[in-house]
Amino acid sequence: MRQYWIPAAASNELDADGAPMRLMLLGEKLIAFRDTRGRVGILDHRCPHRSASLFFGRNEQDGLRCVYHGWKFDVDGACLEMPNLPAHQEFCSKVRAKSYPVAERNGLIWTYMGPRTEPPPLPMMEATLLPEDQRRLFFVQRECNWLQALEGEVDTSHFSFLHYGAVNPDTIDPTSHSLYNALDRAPSYDVADTPWGTMYGAWRPAENSRKSWRIAQFLFPFWTMPPDGDFAGHVWSRAWVPLDDTHTMFMQLSWNQSSRGVRETIDGTPLPGLGYEYEYLPNTTDWHGRWRLALNESNDYGIDRTIQANGSYSGIDGLLLQDQAITESMGPITDHSWETLAPSDRMIVRTRNRLRDAAQALDEDGTVPPGVDNPETYLRARSGDFAADAETDWQDAYAERIRGAENPTGLLQLEA
Repeated sequence: MRQYWIPAAASNELDADGAPMRLMLLGEKLIAFRDTRGRVGILDHRCPHRSASLFFGRNEQDGLRCVYHGWKFDVDGACLEMPNLPAHQEFCSKVRAKSYPVAERNGLIWTYMGPRTEPPPLPMMEATLLPEDQRRLFFVQRECNWLQALEGEVDTSHFSFLHYGAVNPDTIDPTSHSLYNALDRAPSYDVADTPWGTMYGAWRPAENSRKSWRIAQFLFPFWTMPPDGDFAGHVWSRAWVPLDDTHTMFMQLSWNQSSRGVRETIDGTPLPGLGYEYEYLPNTTDWHGRWRLALNESNDYGIDRTIQANGSYSGIDGLLLQDQAITESMGPITDHSWETLAPSDRMIVRTRNRLRDAAQALDEDGTVPPGVDNPETYLRARSGDFAADAETDWQDAYAERIRGAENPTGLLQLEA
C-alpha cells in the first residue's frame, strides 16, 4: 500500500485556517489541515515535543500550532517557532513533525506514505483525471476490512441475487443490458491477469448469436472498476482505502455523463430498491467519524421483512447499502476458513493471488508493484457492458470496444 499514493479526503473537507481534521490512514492517526495559503498538510497527530495531539492545535498564519507549548509546524512538518523557549535556546532546525507528501488534483487530496524521498507519479485511473465539473465524487465508510469490501465488487454473480433477485425480467426495459442479469442468473466468465491487476469478462447468451458481456477490473492496490453501465462511456473508479484493519473508506469517482446502468421498467419507472441516494450520520471529530451511513448495523440497515417477502430480494433499499450489509455481516475481518469457494469465485481467487504475489515479490527482492512507476498503464482499463459476436475472443472484444470508447479526458489508451 505504501508504494502508492493514497486518496485521503475530498478537497472541500478542509478550509484555509480551518479546524484540523483527524485522519486515519493505513492504521496511522494523522492530522490534516489547510494553511493560510491553501496548502494541505498531513502530519502525525502527536506533537514531536511532548506528544500532545495536534488535533487541538491552532491553524493560523501558515502553520499548525500545538496549544500545549505553542510549537508551530508548517505543512511539511518543519518547526517554525518554539515560543516557550528563550530565543537563544530555540532549536527549530533540529525538530520536525512527522509528515507525508500531499498532492491535490481535481478536488481530491492524495498523500504518499511510502519510503521514497521522491514520490512516484500520481495514479492515472481515467475517472481520477476528470475535471471537477465533469465528475461525481462521494465517500462512504465501511466497517470491515478493506479486502472483503473490495471482493464484493469483483464478485459478478451476486448481482443477480442480492440486487436483482426479485426482479421479473418481463418488467425490464428490453434495450437494457441489465436485462440479462435477470434472464440468466448463473453467468459463465473468464478471468485474466493484466498489467494493472486482474480483469473478468462475465457473459450470457444474447440474441443473434451474440454474447452479452460485463467487464470489470481490479487495479493495484485497492481500486476497482464496476461493470454496470454501457462500456463506451462508463468512466468509473472506486477505491477501497484501508483506514485501519477493520474500517475502509469507499470512494467513488465517475464521469457525470456516464450511464449508471439502465434500471428502468418498460414503462420508465425505476426498478425498486436499486437507488443511489443515502442519508449520512452527522460527521464527528473522532478517528472514524466521517461519511458514516445512517442505516447501519445498529438498525439492521433498514431491512424491511415485508418488502423482502413481497418485492425485494434483500429487503434493504439501495445497491450500495445492500453490499454494505453483506460485507459487514462477515465480521470486521472475515475468517476465510469458513469459506467454501466455487467456480463463481475465480476472480476473487485470482485477485487474492495477484496481491499476495506482488507483496511477496516486494518483500523478497524489492520488485516494485504494478502501476507504481508506470501509472499510465491504468489508462488501458475500462469496465462496462457490451454485446459481441459469440465467436469473438473476449479480450479481443474488449480491445475492440476500447478503440471505440468515448474518451472524455483524451488520455484513455484506445489501442489497449
